[in-house]
Amino acid sequence: MPNSSYPLLQSINDPADLRRLPRPKLDQLAAELRAFLLGSVARTGGHLSSNLGTVELTIALHYVFNTPQDRVVWDVGHQTYPHKILTGRRDRMDSLRQWGGLSGFPQRTESDYDTFGTAHSSTSISAALGMAMAAHIKGEDRYSVAVIGDGALTAGMAFEALNNAGVADCKLLVILNDNDMSISPPVGALNRYLAQLMSGRFYSAARSVGKTVLKGAPPLLELAKRFEQQAKGMVVPATLFEKFGFNYIGPIDGHDLDSLIPTLENIKHLKGPQFLHVVTKKGQGYLRAEVDPVAYHGPGKFDPAIGLQSPSTPPKQTFTQVFGQWLCDMALNDPRLVGITPAMREGSGMVEFERRFPERYFDVGIAEQHAVTFAAGLACEGLKPVVAIYSTFLQRAYDQLIHDVAIQNLPVVFALDRAGLVGADGATHAGAYDIPYLRCIPNVSVACPADENECRQLLSTAFAQEHPVAVRYPRGAGAGVVVQPGLETLPFGKGEIRRAGTGVAILAFGSLLYPALQAAQALNATVVNMRWAKPLDLDLLLEVARNHEALVTVEEGAIMGGAGSAVAEALQAAGLAKPLLHLGLPDEFIAHGDPARLLSMIGLDAPGIQASVAQRFGAQLNLGPPVLKAVA
Repeated sequence: MPNSSYPLLQSINDPADLRRLPRPKLDQLAAELRAFLLGSVARTGGHLSSNLGTVELTIALHYVFNTPQDRVVWDVGHQTYPHKILTGRRDRMDSLRQWGGLSGFPQRTESDYDTFGTAHSSTSISAALGMAMAAHIKGEDRYSVAVIGDGALTAGMAFEALNNAGVADCKLLVILNDNDMSISPPVGALNRYLAQLMSGRFYSAARSVGKTVLKGAPPLLELAKRFEQQAKGMVVPATLFEKFGFNYIGPIDGHDLDSLIPTLENIKHLKGPQFLHVVTKKGQGYLRAEVDPVAYHGPGKFDPAIGLQSPSTPPKQTFTQVFGQWLCDMALNDPRLVGITPAMREGSGMVEFERRFPERYFDVGIAEQHAVTFAAGLACEGLKPVVAIYSTFLQRAYDQLIHDVAIQNLPVVFALDRAGLVGADGATHAGAYDIPYLRCIPNVSVACPADENECRQLLSTAFAQEHPVAVRYPRGAGAGVVVQPGLETLPFGKGEIRRAGTGVAILAFGSLLYPALQAAQALNATVVNMRWAKPLDLDLLLEVARNHEALVTVEEGAIMGGAGSAVAEALQAAGLAKPLLHLGLPDEFIAHGDPARLLSMIGLDAPGIQASVAQRFGAQLNLGPPVLKAVA
C-alpha cells in the first residue's frame, strides 16, 4: 500500500516514536493503523476480527508504558498484528504466516517487544506474574501487563494465576479484553469517569486513609466496605476479581483513547495487582467483520471492498467436514452420543450438530482438562462421549486423559483434528506429538485414516469400541476420495495392502499413504495402509516383514516415539531383524508456512519419500540412484 495513505503510521518505527506524538494525533493514528491492518490481512489472510478490536488498546499500552522495558504479554496472541505493526515490523506484514516471514503469534525470537511466546490460551497471567516477581526480586522498576480475552479467562489456568497473583507484591496489571459485551453511550461516559476516578491517586489515598481511620470502629469499617461494593456494583458487572486480591477498575470502552490512556496512566502509580476490564468489539471499524466476526476470524485473502465470497468452484470436502457430518449421522442413529468441544465449535465442524442436537452438545469453553473429565463422567453413566479437540490442545489435558479416562477404561472417542502440520499457524498448533503421547497409554487405541472415506469409517469403528479411542486426521482436504454414506465400520486394529511390490515395503500411517503410493510406483515397492498406530496389525506386519528385504515407515507425526517406533518395537519383540527407515516429522519445531511446501522440505511428499528410500536402500536393492529434487 502506498505510504502516502498512512502518513502518520509511516512515521512510527517503534513505540518510542509513538510516545513522542501529541495526544490529539492518536485518533488519526488509530484510523490509519486500522485501515493498514485491514488491507494487509486481506492480502495475506490471517486473523482479522480480533486484531481490528485491539487497535486502540495496543496504541494506549505502548503510549503509556515504556515498552519493552515494561513487559506486555498477549493472550492468546492472535490479536497482536497492531502490536507487530507498531513495533518495527510494519514493512514485513506482507510476509505474515508465510515461510520465513512473520509469525501470526508473538515470538521471542522475532522481536524484543514479544516478551513471551503465546498461541495457546490462558497463559498470559502466569507468565506476566513470573516477570513481575522477577523484577521485584531483581530490584527493577518496571510493570508487567497481561492482556487476556474473556474466552481465555474461562480456562482454569487463568484462575490459578489470579489466585497466586492476588497475594503477590509486584507491579502487575491484568487487562481483561472483553469483546462479547457492548457499552451503550450513556453508560460508557459514566464508566469513563468512574474508571478514572477509581484508578486515580485521590481515590486510592482516600480508600487507604478511610480504612486506617475506621479500623478502630469495625461496624463502621464494614459499613464503608459494603457501601463501596454497592457503589461499584451499580456500574461494575462483578467484583469477583477483588476477591482474588486485585483492585478492579472498569469496565471501560476499549476503543476510547480518552478513557484508556488516563486510566492506564493512573494505574501506573497504584500499588499491588491491578485488574482493568476493557470492552472492545471484534471487527471494529470494518462493518462486515462487526456483523460476522466468526467468518472474519481467520479469513484467507479477500477484497475488503467486496468482502468474503464463495469460491467459484466448490472446494474439496475437508476432514473436519467429514467428522461433522458423521457426528450428526451417528447421533441420529445412537441416542447415547454426546458431543463435547472446548470452545472450538466452528473449527471442529460442530455447528450443524449443535443446531440439530442442542441437548447433546456441550461447549465447555477453553477448558480442555474439564472437557476430558466431563466426558469421563458422562461415560460412567452409559453415554458415549465424542470429544472434538485439536491434537495440540489435547496435550493440555494429558493427566485427565490418563487418570480419568484411560485408567478407568472408559469409552470416550477423541476426534483429533489438526493432526500433523497445520501450515500458517506454525509449531504451536501442529499436531506432531499425539501418536507418541497416546500410544504409550494402556487401554488407548489410535486410528490413522488415510482419506476422507476411511476417516468416517474409522470414526464409526472407534465409536463401536468399549474403551478410549483417538482418531487423528489432518487439517484441510485429503486425497479427494468420495465419502460413502452410512455408518460402516472397519475391522478393529487391521490394516491392508494397497500395492504389491518387491524388495521394499512402505508402511503408511494416515494421509501420507497417497504420496507413498506415488513413490512406490518408481520403486516397485509394496505399500501397506496400516490404519492403526495402536494396536498394530501384527499379523500383517510380520507377514510383510518376512516377505521383504527392508521396511519404511511413513507418518505425519514425530518420528521419536511414533508409529515407526512402534513397528521397530514389534519387530524386535518378534525376533525379526529388518533394515528400517523411519520417515516423519524431525526432532525440531517446524515454523509456519504453506503445508505442501513444508512437507516437501522435510521429504514427506512423493519425490521426498522416493528419494529417501532410494538413498537408503538403492544400492542394496538395486533401486537405482537417489532422486534429487529441488526445494523452492
